[in-house]
Amino acid sequence: MATARKRPRPEESTENVAECPFTVIHPDPNEKEMKTKRRRGGSEDRPAPPPKIHLQVSPFSPIGKFNAKDNTMDRHYQIAPFAKWMDMTRYNSFVLHGVKYHSEGFVFVANNNTIERQKTLGESRQPRQKLDDDWVARILEIRAADEHHVYARVYWMYWPDELPAGTTEGKRVIKGRQSYHGNDELIASNHMDVINVVSVTASATIHQWNEKNDDKLQPGLYWRQAFDVQTMDLSSAEEYCRCNRPENPDKELICCTKKECDRWLHPDCLAHEALLRTLARLGTNKPHKPTPVKDEQDNETGCLPPSPSEFGAVTTADPSIDVKPEEQNTIKMADIENVLPIITAERTGQAPEPKKKGRGRRSDAQKAKLYEGYFSATIRSDASPPVVEITDLREEVTGGLKEWTEPLDCLVCGQKIHQTRKL
Repeated sequence: MATARKRPRPEESTENVAECPFTVIHPDPNEKEMKTKRRRGGSEDRPAPPPKIHLQVSPFSPIGKFNAKDNTMDRHYQIAPFAKWMDMTRYNSFVLHGVKYHSEGFVFVANNNTIERQKTLGESRQPRQKLDDDWVARILEIRAADEHHVYARVYWMYWPDELPAGTTEGKRVIKGRQSYHGNDELIASNHMDVINVVSVTASATIHQWNEKNDDKLQPGLYWRQAFDVQTMDLSSAEEYCRCNRPENPDKELICCTKKECDRWLHPDCLAHEALLRTLARLGTNKPHKPTPVKDEQDNETGCLPPSPSEFGAVTTADPSIDVKPEEQNTIKMADIENVLPIITAERTGQAPEPKKKGRGRRSDAQKAKLYEGYFSATIRSDASPPVVEITDLREEVTGGLKEWTEPLDCLVCGQKIHQTRKL
């Protein structure tokens, strides 16, 4: 089995590449006059007709936005050699190993990695099966000179790991897989190529995921973002939580139960906030001691304690009771801002920088995982209400609990989350 051509690399071997004499060219359609070759005919030179520039309308319509508002991912192209490509007959489908493949369908395509893996499994006369690291492509056009020379013009689907350096996502410049990309996630692109169909290994079922739709994500491969190889721009994904980052569909989101808020939150962000509060409260050497619970009943008789009126005490019409919350529930973000720079200084050996006035972005101390090595956390969304389970990793600290649970607070409105809602 031979491989298709895709994103050629200098170190990549070409001995297994399926023979394909065609190359995709993307000319500038705004040029006033194209350069043409001249041919001799009799006594005068006659210019050869310039090859036609075609426009490929993108079959992908991402829900998210690109940096350029007028981006359509459409591409102008030519196939060289032009005459040889146009002389071939165009078809709506082809049959390979008894399987019929159609134009506009998705296919798995072999590459050098899959070929090497197939060799380790042993030679077989049966058609090679799709492997997990096959490439994925969408067929745009099928042409053939005869049954032994069949080619497909395709748009490649990218695995998130293949996003090149310099990719722009909004105001960020990224490379490769991001934290919100799922295991079965692909990225649509307008990276065009022509392949020999003998490199096709199986048909693929790919669906688009609309994040704004409350329906559950269908099983299998999917895409939600598109990558424009002309501008290196990646379309946006729906943002959630206080961090304004997209959802990883392999992980659940937790929703604030307050109707006025109703924000979806990342469990990782909830755990991070809980760990920051724990570190600010206990530091590196203070043990966690549970808050004592007062029993309002008489332990011996099981009766309620006598009321003041039984002893002749006078009750006021409007009693005023001053209830102070326990220490562990009074840690504010201001406390974290004050304590974490000190802990940072302990780890780095540098004096903490003076606090700057004015509101700005979250401090580096809040973003950093300074609690690593001291505490860890797990979100227990199966509990009712959901809680965060804290584990104390400090071996030198004794006299307190090593594991305990705390309620979850919404990162936006600060209210307790009483139940879990999954997206």
